[in-house]
Amino acid sequence: MKEYKINNLRNVGILGHSGSGKTSLAEALLFTTKTIDRLGKVDEGNTVSDYDVEEKKRRISVSATVAPFEWKGVKVNMIDLPGYFDFVGEQIQGMRACDVAMIVVCGAAGVEVGTEKAWSYVNKIKLPRTFFINKLDRENSDFDKVLAQLKEHFGISVVPIQYPIGKESEFKGVINIISRTASIYNPKTKMMEPGEIPPELEDKVEECKQMVMEAVAETDEVLLDKYFSEGELSDEEIYKGLINGSVSGDIAPVMCGSAYSAIAMDTLLDDIIECFPSPEYALSQKAIDKKSNKEVRISLNDKDPFSAFVFKTIADPFVGKLSMFRVITGKITPDTQVLNTSKEKNEKIGSIYYLRGKSQLPAEEIIAGDIGAVAKLQYTGTGDTLCDAGFNIEFDNMNFPDPVMSMAVVPKSKGDEDKISSGLGKLVEEDPTFKVSRDIENAETIVSGVGETHLDVIASKLKNKFGVEVALQMPKVPYRETIKGVSDVQGKHKKQSGGHGQYGDVKIKFEPRNDGSDELMFVDQVVGGVVPRNYIPAVEKGLKECIIHGVLAGYPVIRLKATLHDGSYHPVDSSEMAFKIAASLAYKKGLEQATPILLEPILRLEVSVPDDYMGDIIGDINKKRGRVLGMEPEDGVQKVIAEVPMAEMFNYATDLRSMTQARGSFRSSFERYEEVPASEVSKIIENAKALKAEAQ
Repeated sequence: MKEYKINNLRNVGILGHSGSGKTSLAEALLFTTKTIDRLGKVDEGNTVSDYDVEEKKRRISVSATVAPFEWKGVKVNMIDLPGYFDFVGEQIQGMRACDVAMIVVCGAAGVEVGTEKAWSYVNKIKLPRTFFINKLDRENSDFDKVLAQLKEHFGISVVPIQYPIGKESEFKGVINIISRTASIYNPKTKMMEPGEIPPELEDKVEECKQMVMEAVAETDEVLLDKYFSEGELSDEEIYKGLINGSVSGDIAPVMCGSAYSAIAMDTLLDDIIECFPSPEYALSQKAIDKKSNKEVRISLNDKDPFSAFVFKTIADPFVGKLSMFRVITGKITPDTQVLNTSKEKNEKIGSIYYLRGKSQLPAEEIIAGDIGAVAKLQYTGTGDTLCDAGFNIEFDNMNFPDPVMSMAVVPKSKGDEDKISSGLGKLVEEDPTFKVSRDIENAETIVSGVGETHLDVIASKLKNKFGVEVALQMPKVPYRETIKGVSDVQGKHKKQSGGHGQYGDVKIKFEPRNDGSDELMFVDQVVGGVVPRNYIPAVEKGLKECIIHGVLAGYPVIRLKATLHDGSYHPVDSSEMAFKIAASLAYKKGLEQATPILLEPILRLEVSVPDDYMGDIIGDINKKRGRVLGMEPEDGVQKVIAEVPMAEMFNYATDLRSMTQARGSFRSSFERYEEVPASEVSKIIENAKALKAEAQ
């Protein structure tokens, strides 16, 4: 490799719709650069970047993987990112280590939802972007059609810097638009060799070159003047203009080829080196200077003291925790002490590695702009900053979407609870879009994630990595009970059994509490000492213990007002215990007489969807017993605000995805409790009784 310097690095994130060929592309580039000696296939489960058991089984990427290789003296870190929407957290982490995004588009399917999502995310984080039109040897693939779609969706800044020779099964080469040179694939050597531009494509190449020159000229006034006066730009000016235009986001170059057959990979590699920005061009990073507490911008450079950002954590049961980081300034060498400014703790760095898929390659040093990994850091997690003790800064963290789907985890064999909670703890470290909580009321461990497949993969990882099998089931709905009517009852406990007896007698009025609070409101209206002062707290305590279970289905009771207004006592036989029992007798009788009702949790739901799907979304909310409260436009989409019972919402992430082809997103939060409609009550009571019988 040329001298190991920041300008000889390229960090390219490969993203796009699931199944567009991202992993195959990373594999083909590793093969073409002779980093690996055989071309793995996703279907055969033998690719470098899909090495996880889950990835092999499902044939999709589940996590972000780094695949470094060298080409003509330049080190390229390819970061293969999952296209499947449940693993958006991995995409966010991986993108933090990139300087340029290469959005892969299938030459047959064209622009898909994943293409749009990749573009809008890259736009949001202001990352330079390029396109690679893949699978050009597939039936029905059409470069011109896909290029037109890209221009239509993403604007005229999308310009082709390569053009294919041949179509579908006849696809055999690529023309470099800028240098006007053709490369033809030789199936024997599996490499591209210089060839002639077919005469019928001359005009097309000229048209594309004009497109590129126009786009480049528009990013720079000097070039614009030259282009207007001379009608031409030199190749050198075009290349420089392409890099600057990519960096500013004004130009998105388009390349093409077939990853599966490894056709046109060397021409793609040449363009990655010629047209893709090195880390020197990267956006400066937002950070906080911990000494002055002020925001600063740090540009990637090798002059400043060491600093790095930990963008991903891998929980490995054998190696322990592996922290993947990107060096922002300076360099890191093995066996050094650094400061974790996010946690204010010192960390000892032992051996440092480059990762290629699951392989760890020992490194002597890792410089600014490059990506490395270190094992067994004590305090460090995803999103933390590591730096030289004197260079006290903390980089801006990543924003992850909140989990939208929850399931209860049930161990398949008794006694696995500890193993499960330690496994889940490690998986939470690894995945910031995954959360674990404990529902104490229903004694359930709840896992929350981005979708059904996400939680499925979590359950499989528990089995594969930590040896525990679990089942996922719908969480129990935390119903509540209350009363609508008023009752005034007596609770009398009298027991004579030789020696001391037991005597407690209370009269309590039960009514709904209407001041908005859910707590029990206990009112003492005893006059004339009919219930002695020292027994009144026992009555309140007895009621507090009772409201944990209601009289309909055993759910906690809320919004209850209980007024103790009369009673009697026995000078010898009365006790705190007797009055507690008397209160519980009054409670049972009183609630049964005061029209008890079931309450269910209602969620506030905010759904953001493109206009076309509004009808389906509103229809579905009505079907789920929901109420639409309003709509407002937001960032080019419509936001529907509604209230929906929690019981109807457990599968909403999956429903919304299928209704909107994954273009919709939603947030929900607990709003209040509301009476359950009569049609649902008997079903809930029967379920509660069945669960109780099971538990016994």
